[in-house]
Amino acid sequence: MHPVTALTIAGSDSGGGAGIQADLRTFSAHGVHGTSALTAVTAQNTLGVTHVETMSTHGVAAQIDAVLDDFNVLAVKTGMLATPELVELVASVAAAGRLPHLVVDPVLSSTSNHALLAEGGLEAYRHSLLPFAQLVTPNLREAAALAGVAIGDVTSIDDLITLGRAIVNFGVPFVLVKGGHLSGERSPDVLVSATDAVLFDGPRVVTINTHGTGCTLSAAIAANLARGLTLESSCRRAKEYVTAALTTAATWQLGRGSGPLDHLGWGS
Repeated sequence: MHPVTALTIAGSDSGGGAGIQADLRTFSAHGVHGTSALTAVTAQNTLGVTHVETMSTHGVAAQIDAVLDDFNVLAVKTGMLATPELVELVASVAAAGRLPHLVVDPVLSSTSNHALLAEGGLEAYRHSLLPFAQLVTPNLREAAALAGVAIGDVTSIDDLITLGRAIVNFGVPFVLVKGGHLSGERSPDVLVSATDAVLFDGPRVVTINTHGTGCTLSAAIAANLARGLTLESSCRRAKEYVTAALTTAATWQLGRGSGPLDHLGWGS
């Protein structure tokens, strides 16, 4: 038996809570061999981001080619792409049919609100990359930015569906709008297409250890897709995985700020 392979195209988090570090641990937790193409190096910890260095488009392209030329990659996720040029690069590889089951996590900023996407990046996502993705997984802030609406206007599940439909208009067939930033005791996510909406509800886990939640969810979805699950099942199981990882991390302390999730069940 050979393990299935997935690829993450994302930035590095020196604190290990998000980015490719979270993605690769999540792949491993799902029995998937993880490969990576590094887009940026961030100096960060649980308190915030202090420095960012972005890789060249040539360097990122070389990493992607090296992986795809040798491995049978069955699913791909993107995280921090940093610049419009890198978004366009990934879009060109996807347009060539080389990025199967592409899950796009449109990272705009860090948990500490440090900007992680340069000016022009949103337009590149909307018009270049999203038409070649199978799924995009924005949180509430990212979804509002992609749709061009005020985040304060989004207060209900119906609003999440409306946001998702606006993003579907950019050419992506499915949008998983994450409702973790809504108020209340529940944390609803909605999988939206042009004709349907599926609610994934769950309890809100009370914890400060939420660093890397979005990276982890999108990586778990990609891992499940690589293993042959349907998109709906992949999203459902990924949410269950993230909820468990938040729950077991709720009582620990790694660093002095917003700590990472329990990707590998250390707290179980």
